[in-house]
Amino acid sequence: MPSVGVGIVLAEPRGFCAGVDRAIEIVERALHKFGRPIYVRHEIVHNTYVVGDLKAKGAIFIEELSDVPPGATLVFSAHGVSRAVHDEARARGFTIFDATCPLVTKVHVEVAKLHKEGFEFIMIGHKGHPEVEGTMGQLDSGIHLVESVADVAKVQPLQTDKLAVVTQTTLSVDDAAEITAAIRSRFPKVREPKQQDICYATQNRQDAVKVMSPQVDIVIVVGSPTSSNSNRLREVARKLGTESYMVDSADELQAAWFEGRRRVGLTAGASAPEVLVQQVIDRLRALGAVSVRTLHGTQETIKFPLPKGLKRASEHD
Repeated sequence: MPSVGVGIVLAEPRGFCAGVDRAIEIVERALHKFGRPIYVRHEIVHNTYVVGDLKAKGAIFIEELSDVPPGATLVFSAHGVSRAVHDEARARGFTIFDATCPLVTKVHVEVAKLHKEGFEFIMIGHKGHPEVEGTMGQLDSGIHLVESVADVAKVQPLQTDKLAVVTQTTLSVDDAAEITAAIRSRFPKVREPKQQDICYATQNRQDAVKVMSPQVDIVIVVGSPTSSNSNRLREVARKLGTESYMVDSADELQAAWFEGRRRVGLTAGASAPEVLVQQVIDRLRALGAVSVRTLHGTQETIKFPLPKGLKRASEHD
């Protein structure tokens, strides 16, 4: 990377969202209150650094509840869990703290409410993602998963008078809109969410990349491979014609990416901590970047409350 005039452009907002902040704080407060170990079902958020940091503090990450000893304290990850997992955890007698993002919980509540009214559902999401498994697992049947426009043609609901759309909260806003349009075209009476299920933070970070991408020669997204919203940020940049790479840490940056590039855009997924962004900036400076500027973007002030039992006395537990 030539040293003359190479600049880093930072997207705003980037990094942690309110749901991720809350989930991490739940694990940390549980560790402080109950001592180690605290068991966490699935990665609390999809970030290698965050998971490693919490492991060092005493969190044990598991996938099967049978791996949790009797009487232990268990935290559900930010992605949410199925009804069956909830029921099994209660039956096993664990002390449970639910770190499910409140925006995911909102989708679960909507599914339960409309199911009672006789609705079936089409869910837009990625097969195998824990959030999708958790949402689809709110019901025994009646939720049909679609991952693409092509999938919409294959859906065979039992009836079409009462059909509703729900989505994974971390999708590409544009992709979700395109799939929703295909659903609406095939099922004109389909009920759509009053407010889009895609979370504010996912939308804001994608919007910021849309603003940044035309201004830079390359976009670097800080995020782990398993992070859905981080992957979508890379895709958004590429769809706008800007070369884009996703890195889990500064060590993954390759000098060859920056040959002949004068402006480097930098953002981070909603589960990636700012410390990793700063490490990437340090690495880019070592490669020859001489300036850093932050684009003006949406200011996020949302904060979600913690579960009862983990609030401090000053927070009126």
